[in-house]
Amino acid sequence: MTTNQLAQLAQTPLKQKDNRVWRTYSGGALIDHWKLVSEEFDGSFPEEWIMSAIAARGKNRPANEGLTILNTPYGKLELKELIALNKELFLGKKIAEKYGTTGVLIKMLDSKERLTIQVHPDKQYAQTMLNSPFGKTESWYILGGREIDGKKSTIYLGFKEGVTPEIWSELFRTQNIEGMLDCLHQFEIQPGDAFMIYGGVPHAIGSGCFLLEVQEPTDYTMRVEKITPGGLTISDELIHQGVGEKNMLDCFHYDGCSFEEASTRWKITPQTLESSDHHSLKTIFNESHTDCFGLNELDLDGSFELKGNGSFFVAVIYFGEGEIFCGGKSYSFSQGDELFFSAAIEKVIWKTSKPSKILLCYPPN
Repeated sequence: MTTNQLAQLAQTPLKQKDNRVWRTYSGGALIDHWKLVSEEFDGSFPEEWIMSAIAARGKNRPANEGLTILNTPYGKLELKELIALNKELFLGKKIAEKYGTTGVLIKMLDSKERLTIQVHPDKQYAQTMLNSPFGKTESWYILGGREIDGKKSTIYLGFKEGVTPEIWSELFRTQNIEGMLDCLHQFEIQPGDAFMIYGGVPHAIGSGCFLLEVQEPTDYTMRVEKITPGGLTISDELIHQGVGEKNMLDCFHYDGCSFEEASTRWKITPQTLESSDHHSLKTIFNESHTDCFGLNELDLDGSFELKGNGSFFVAVIYFGEGEIFCGGKSYSFSQGDELFFSAAIEKVIWKTSKPSKILLCYPPN
């Protein structure tokens, strides 16, 4: 690809092809609904990975599953390959020098069944046990949901007081699932709720949850259920990621707390940054919560200028449609679009033809 072609791509909002990923739980109908697919279906592809430069981990799965493919004026191109052509141009100087990759992974997730009880590594554990510069601190922004078998949408997050490594190890050994669930705080959720899930904190997404997840760019998940709620037997590799069961149990942080303290630690209140008669810009996750990523929400019925900050960003169109003006050209957007904006873009003007909700995802601070 020539220098001029690269420069043109760096000024173009690049749309991702649909990128559904196989998981150990079922769901996905609400992703189909969001994507305006005529036939909504729950199956084994309950996640849409957005602007992913990493492949998913799964036994007997395709080697490149999860990697983003972009539609460009020069044909289809992997995001990972595009970035490699000029990291500073597309990522920004700081991100390129520090990480050499995006440093973030974004997902849409729809759970028909409860996910297994699990934990992700913090950075120290990831470096020591998995030889990875990234852990898997993540965040959940609840967009919607549905009742499954008459049950409201809930999540499980964090140990209650009094849970020790010995208690947890015995519950795992005996596969006492109800006992393990009873060790975790349960939150009933509503659209607009936001939660930080730091590495080391146990959790499980309940059935009927539809959310945007922004996280560190790994697929390391330690699971303590050997059979999923849907009846799928999980391989040893997907339980402990190759570190062994004893080391897997060391991934958990055993610092239990009351429900009130859990709410303070992990439930986030979005804050309005600016607003007018035509727009509202909120920060959901920012540097006060983590240095791993950021998320803002733009509700717009009109026009809004968004200035660049020297790094790339990703826009997920939750609903609405309109035009984007940048680099001297205009581009359309509509519900279900996932767009990559390179660090070279200094400003973007959004102009809606229908009221829109635009989720703006940012790399590490």
